[in-house]
Amino acid sequence: MRERRFILVVLGEQKLYLMEGRRILRVYRISSSRFGYGSLMDSFKTPLGLHRIYRKIGDGVPPGGVFVGREFTGEVVLFPSRGDLITTRILWLEGMEEGKNRGGIVDTRERFIYIHGTPEEELLGSPASKGCIRMGNWDILDLFEMVDENTPVLILP
Repeated sequence: MRERRFILVVLGEQKLYLMEGRRILRVYRISSSRFGYGSLMDSFKTPLGLHRIYRKIGDGVPPGGVFVGREFTGEVVLFPSRGDLITTRILWLEGMEEGKNRGGIVDTRERFIYIHGTPEEELLGSPASKGCIRMGNWDILDLFEMVDENTPVLILP
């Protein structure tokens, strides 16, 4: 029987690990918030703690497909581009720790915090987002296929 998969994000390393039990399946470079970490609404910070994948969005959208309001716009951007575009796939996160990243003014899901693709791949490895966890477009395609909704996500400083 396969051990349960989970995602471990280490902000200090700017890396995302796909784990199966104690085994590392994949390591990806990421970009978290340029404003640091925290959970307050409108802080533009990356929340810490235990989360889960609330919803997977974008199955069938072409690589580089741009999302606005979690809807594919029809636009595709694969070349380096400025701006906090959400591309390719979305893993919408939901906090699991009441008062830390769930409920009230610290609710990760209500803050629309995602793991998503970005055309600003040259910024991966350094904090550059407005709270979300950005990945390369080909990396988010890979991760999207390897996880399910409800997969645990632990975000550490």
